[in-house]
Amino acid sequence: MLDSIFNPKSIAIVGASRDEKKVGYVVVKNLISAGYKGKIFPINPYADEILGIKCYKFLKDVKDFVELVVICVPALATLEVIKDALSIGVKAAVIITAGFKETGPSGAKLEEEIKNITKNKMRVVGPNCLGVINTDIGLNATFAGETPPKGRISLFSQSGALGVAILDWACGKNIGISKFISLGNKMDINEADCLEYFMEDADTDVVLGYIEDVVCGRRFLEIAKNITKIKPVVLIKAGGSKYGARAASSHTGALAGSDIAFETVCKQTGIIRVKGVEELFNYGIGFVRKKFLEGNRLIIITNAGGPGILAADACENAGFELPILRKEIVEELKKGLPGNASLYNPIDIIGDADSKRYEFVIEKVINEDNIDGIMVLLTPQAMTDVEEVAKIVVNKDKETSKPIICCFMGDLKVKEGFSILQSNNIPSYSCPEIAVSVFEKLWKFNIWKKQKNEEIEQFFDVDKKKAELLMEKFISEKKTQITEYLAMDFLSCYGIKFPKRGFAKTSKEAVKIAEEIGFPVVMKISSDDVLHKTEVGGVKINLNSKKEVEEGFIEITSNVKKVMPNVFINGVGIYEMVKDYKEIIVGVSYDKTFGHMVMVGLGGIYVEVLKDVSFRIIPFSRKEAYNMLAELKTYKLLKGIRGEKPSDIDAIVDILLRISQLVRDFPNIVELDINPLAVLEKGVVGLDARLIISV
Repeated sequence: MLDSIFNPKSIAIVGASRDEKKVGYVVVKNLISAGYKGKIFPINPYADEILGIKCYKFLKDVKDFVELVVICVPALATLEVIKDALSIGVKAAVIITAGFKETGPSGAKLEEEIKNITKNKMRVVGPNCLGVINTDIGLNATFAGETPPKGRISLFSQSGALGVAILDWACGKNIGISKFISLGNKMDINEADCLEYFMEDADTDVVLGYIEDVVCGRRFLEIAKNITKIKPVVLIKAGGSKYGARAASSHTGALAGSDIAFETVCKQTGIIRVKGVEELFNYGIGFVRKKFLEGNRLIIITNAGGPGILAADACENAGFELPILRKEIVEELKKGLPGNASLYNPIDIIGDADSKRYEFVIEKVINEDNIDGIMVLLTPQAMTDVEEVAKIVVNKDKETSKPIICCFMGDLKVKEGFSILQSNNIPSYSCPEIAVSVFEKLWKFNIWKKQKNEEIEQFFDVDKKKAELLMEKFISEKKTQITEYLAMDFLSCYGIKFPKRGFAKTSKEAVKIAEEIGFPVVMKISSDDVLHKTEVGGVKINLNSKKEVEEGFIEITSNVKKVMPNVFINGVGIYEMVKDYKEIIVGVSYDKTFGHMVMVGLGGIYVEVLKDVSFRIIPFSRKEAYNMLAELKTYKLLKGIRGEKPSDIDAIVDILLRISQLVRDFPNIVELDINPLAVLEKGVVGLDARLIISV
């Protein structure tokens, strides 16, 4: 736990200073101005007191118990400070100082030394960080300009500079913060530790964060699954452009860019991912009220037609319904609204509406059973008493468990109204699209929160022993790229079906195998050096006679040799030809942070162009496998359109789950492709396969 960091009874500041421009001065000043009630011990060999507090020359001179040490001395002096802190029993340290692994090899070596001597003895924040804040006890051990107001949002930031901006944003917008921690280099404490602590923290209702990478991927994933069943987590994850993706040698690897894994983790754990700081706080403000949507039915109350239409459009795009009110309610609204008011949904109460008109409508709709949330939309027209409307919303919000979100459009004339709403934790935004997006998150979080975790299925009809023998053979022969024919043998052990097949090294062998399988057949080149067979003329389909097979063998091998003269050809695979199917791809890639991911998508030669794919980190449930398919733009094609019979969706799901089990049993699989996987009206058949392993 991180209690010694967020709730220390005493703090020593090593590097405390009398110079107002020094970090060591600002930390001491912030502790005092924030109202920290614990003991403060400034450490400076050249000062007797700082800001009226007795100063000590060295940490060892402090005779009282020191629970937390904040280090502001140069990097080279930090190691000795840590040793002194350990010698007097300090529980935790915040290393604000920079100059460690972010600067190069020598800094990385120093950081590693500190990590080694503090392991299992002291929790450490940083180095190269901004510090920590806990407004609940008046703790501000940072060099930020101000302490944010007290609230129910806790946040962490990997970037100290962005942390300063986030805190300044919170102060400027009067957004209440419970706790803040700057992670810096994450030598010890990381984002998973923060999620675990905030999950149990009684003063935290919403968790926000900024990260650039994840240190312990599997632990992060498991903790995230748990906390999001209790509290919403909203994160910015930077550094995920396609240029960060490694070069890959399979379709799946090429499609699994550096950001895909984190995006997939968010889907599987209920984390809400955003792109910027404003969006981060928009959702934070929306969640802190702890009023979630029980359904997708909204009502919009507006004094302006155009913004009402914008809101309605945004609602439809987000999947919301705008139900028509009961006849009795419409009749009541007629009595209190002008004749030219729109009495349906959105309810347009016309531009001359005052606060009483807003109050009248809110009272009539607030308890309607077919309404899950209310949007109050306002533009500051001359007769609009904005502050009174805000006060009415505050009062009406106390009468209902339904979320009320305001959209007061404008700036100067709505500032006071905004302030009233914010001070009462009523979510309020400047445009309807943002308000609708917050409603959407309130709705989807509630759905996620109520979902029960499904158990991971286990298939017992697999031949794991045979698969182990094949894998041992691959490893002993130092094969890292397993060609189609061998890959099919291996995958068949886990119940994945492939066509009847044989392997030929001569044209005569090819003819004999084709006759045994039965015409028509498909022929494919087999070579460790050929990845995409069609690109080198290495595939022939629909061969219906001995002559066609014999000529096809010669043509295929000649084509490949022309394009790749130095290639080694193992032979040619002869396959039963499968007809009347839809093509998909299933595969596996390995992410260094989160582990293996299974992919499904539109198959064939266009997969890398269209990129209609979906991923999940293993293991995943049957429901998640169905969700993967539902995410595909081409999912409707699989379900059947314009009289087509549907493809076997259940069989695809089984394959995804079998592959997940296979990779759990054989973690040395690096990449895997079955492309295409032929989806029939009943069942699925793999038409091509490739496997990459580590040996």
